[in-house]
Amino acid sequence: MGTSSKGQFERHARTVTGLTVVSRFFGLARDATMSRVFGVSPLMDAFAIGFQIPNLFRRLFGEGALSASFLPTFTREIEQDVATARFVAWLVISRTMVFLSALVLVAELLLIFGVVGGELDSTGARMIAIMLPYAPMVCGVALIGSMLQVFGRFGPLAAVPVVLNLLLVATTLALEPAVLRGTITSEQQVAWVAGSVLLTGLIQLTWVLVVLRRVLPSGGSADRPRARGLARDVGIKALPMVLGLGVLQLNTLLDSLIASWPTLVGPEIPWLGIAYPLPEGSMASLSWATRLYEFPLGVFGIAIATAIFPQLAREHGDPSAFTSTLRRGIRMTLFVGLPASVGLILVREPLTAVILQGYSFTASDTEWVGFILLGYATAIWAYCLSQVFVRAFYARGETMTPVRVAIAMVALNLVLNLILIWTPLQVAGLAWSTAICAVIQTVVLAFLLHRRLDGLLDGSILRGLSTTLVVTVATGVLAGTACTLLAPSSQASNWWYQLVVLIVVVGVGGTSALVTARLLRMPELGWLLGSRSRS
Repeated sequence: MGTSSKGQFERHARTVTGLTVVSRFFGLARDATMSRVFGVSPLMDAFAIGFQIPNLFRRLFGEGALSASFLPTFTREIEQDVATARFVAWLVISRTMVFLSALVLVAELLLIFGVVGGELDSTGARMIAIMLPYAPMVCGVALIGSMLQVFGRFGPLAAVPVVLNLLLVATTLALEPAVLRGTITSEQQVAWVAGSVLLTGLIQLTWVLVVLRRVLPSGGSADRPRARGLARDVGIKALPMVLGLGVLQLNTLLDSLIASWPTLVGPEIPWLGIAYPLPEGSMASLSWATRLYEFPLGVFGIAIATAIFPQLAREHGDPSAFTSTLRRGIRMTLFVGLPASVGLILVREPLTAVILQGYSFTASDTEWVGFILLGYATAIWAYCLSQVFVRAFYARGETMTPVRVAIAMVALNLVLNLILIWTPLQVAGLAWSTAICAVIQTVVLAFLLHRRLDGLLDGSILRGLSTTLVVTVATGVLAGTACTLLAPSSQASNWWYQLVVLIVVVGVGGTSALVTARLLRMPELGWLLGSRSRS
């Protein structure tokens, strides 16, 4: 557990990536099921916003701020005093659960008052109210998962979403015959699906607790005063980190609230008396596009950032090792992120059709969701890289710098959102705003880290970037040609044809990327695949 070794985080990244791929495929199965059953509708608007809020808590607290502040402390303490580290973990997890449960209770009361007072639509508020209690549970799961990562156990946390996706698919399909018979309504069906999220939380929490008991050393007497002080420090550090690490999630929440306005409030802006520029179904469309762009982000970007963080935390006292590890993380992220951005731009409509189209989800819905996805796809590389950069700041114990950048980005995103929704982009303007802010945030963080780490962005980074751009261009040219030749508009509603297009374009793009990287002898390919390669 103690010492770091060259290539250690890459090995963990491959583990997280592999398990995340499995989890994401189950997630795509969930999306495929729910899109066909509920389509782009006000009902799906309500479910999407209700489901997103507890997941925002997970990303901000469980996987974000608290994990970022807790993990370095736990890593250092577990090597010095296991009993004290164990007590610190218990304090952080229990206090987090209590704090978030209190927030959920307050939010539930506000929702009740909002519905009774007529300010909120009852369907949208009901979905939020049903799924809000999932927030404390999923944050507890994420915190325990971060503890497991210290012991090299990245698998359980990466795999727990499979339980959620299986239950959502099973509940949706099990109730569909009753809807068709008229025994229950679609509103009742989606409420039961929302309820299954809570059952998922209990299962996930039990699972990671069982695994933790097996790997956490026992025995010894904890220094409780010291443990309380450490737990308090974790909480204090976490507060500014909420913005620093969660800017993408906060921007996503702003997008969602703006897109959900017709569902939560109504078709007009009450105090202005004018029509709202986005129609019902905007939140559902945005949600489907978000799910699709989060596939490469979760599989590669978050996996690399998650795996690199414990190693950076251990190396914070060794500037040379820290910088070397971070450089490898940057090169791996760009090597995956830039071709992924181009690839997703090219396959956005075939991908949307294959995953979502059918029954209630029409070909015109596919075209519109693909248009939204275009905005998100341009910045896949930036979403991934910013996660690595922010974790680098936190591993150094520097919290306020990324916070200041994040605050500026949240403000800029809100301004761009409120401007772009009134343009022909409509809801797609929210995606473009998020992408623009992600790119700016990434560039600023890179510049600041470069100044702090004695030339982080050295010749090796520039060489890696230049060869990665060659790979990206080759991928774009060949995959783009295949996409142009195989995608006539007359086949837009043909699911099988769209599947063939997707397989061929992804195959051509992936093969061209691998072959080009091999010809250029890029070490990033070796790091990614786990083979030895020169740096």
